[in-house]
Amino acid sequence: MPGHILILGGTTEARQLAAELTGPGGEATARVTTSLAGRVARPRMPAGDVRIGGFGGPRGLADWLRTHCVDIVVDATHPFADTISANAAEAARATGTALFALRRPGWTAGPDDQWHQADDLADAAARLPGLGRRILLTTGRLGLAAFAAAPGADRLHFVVRSVDPPEPPLPRHTAVLLDRGPYTVEGETALLRDHTIDVLVTKDSGGPATAAKLTAARNLGLPVVVVRRPPPPDGVRVVHDVAAALRLLCREGGFSRDAADRYP
Repeated sequence: MPGHILILGGTTEARQLAAELTGPGGEATARVTTSLAGRVARPRMPAGDVRIGGFGGPRGLADWLRTHCVDIVVDATHPFADTISANAAEAARATGTALFALRRPGWTAGPDDQWHQADDLADAAARLPGLGRRILLTTGRLGLAAFAAAPGADRLHFVVRSVDPPEPPLPRHTAVLLDRGPYTVEGETALLRDHTIDVLVTKDSGGPATAAKLTAARNLGLPVVVVRRPPPPDGVRVVHDVAAALRLLCREGGFSRDAADRYP
């Protein structure tokens, strides 16, 4: 068995990578463990071994890397999961474990898009009173206190879409829509029209699964507040797709060439 690969997961790319490393029919080409944070009630489970829950900070993660003889860590968490990414970088340095990040590229505005870039959720909330009154929030179930506390929030109406129920405090006028992508342009257009939305708020998550809302907003001429993603920790290598991750793992001896050969 090749070396032990720990995937910090929760994304589509993490599941795809685990499937490639596990091999056809579940016959492993590498020892693979995917770690999930446990914040989603019914996560989509990857191939291979799975652990759920936190590590207890960078020291706890470092202990786990040592105890389980991990050779390389792939940080394939959500682009906005900056805490676990920072913890992974610190733990990798402390243990001398190889680490790289798998991050899908962010979205790019087109000439017809009306994007307003925000530095964080609080900045996004502060921009809303000047843009519209009915807001579709697609920033996830955490951090909504920034919108509840924003100046003028009592005069705004929010539709909050998330996979699981959002955590309070919520804005005073809030409707919750529980749903999970991928989404279609037709469905997103209908959602925006049915709720008479005039502003969309999203994080720059990237990827096709949730990009349809951007097309729908463009077609309807709606402004979009886009929260910039945090940068990766200093010194951490970044690849942008599963193919590049497989090639890097192959070069560093993490698994056999079977999967990498499919990605020249």
